[in-house]
Amino acid sequence: MRYAMIVAGASRSFLDADAFLSKATRAEDADILIYAGAPFAADPGRIAILVELGDESLAEHVGEGGLANVLGFARYRNGDDAPSRLIELVRQPASGDAAIKAAKALFEDAGFQVVLSSDQIGRIINRLVLPKYNTALRFLDEGLASQADMDLTCKLGLGYPDGPIERVIRGGLANHYARTKTLFDTFGTSSYAPPRQAIVAFNRSQGNAGKRR
Repeated sequence: MRYAMIVAGASRSFLDADAFLSKATRAEDADILIYAGAPFAADPGRIAILVELGDESLAEHVGEGGLANVLGFARYRNGDDAPSRLIELVRQPASGDAAIKAAKALFEDAGFQVVLSSDQIGRIINRLVLPKYNTALRFLDEGLASQADMDLTCKLGLGYPDGPIERVIRGGLANHYARTKTLFDTFGTSSYAPPRQAIVAFNRSQGNAGKRR
């Protein structure tokens, strides 16, 4: 399956040295177009068109009705960490089976693990794990245990490869603020509310320290 990348600026899914970029072909020769940071353009002649998403809904790019050959995708990345091998493929009610099948095959042939998600803000990973990170950070503020002890408990007791606090700090607390703020603004659920440390980190990164929000 031939694919072309239309990239504007930096892609969070595919960094400059990613082998996936090097195997792309010219747009005029491609069966699948992948938009990463570039304005989306409809093309009914392609098998599939894939739009890289951040936290936003695919509907912001194509409308609520959607198009049969257009899908979104989000490659999971913990803040500033390197992108993972997991890709969430985002479909709308109008998304066609042929486009889904082609997109899955393309990514899986490139060595990615692909899961299918409906077009909801936050999708699967962030909606599952961000409340856990928030809880750990709040427990740290409340003095339940030290960061080292909470992280070690999760690694030894739950089999996590790294602890929740070390993971969210490594990815960047300001990044964590942005992810949680989007979900909290969308759903209003208290478990998504940005914790104090993330708010502090974001304000400092924006030069807003000491200012009322």
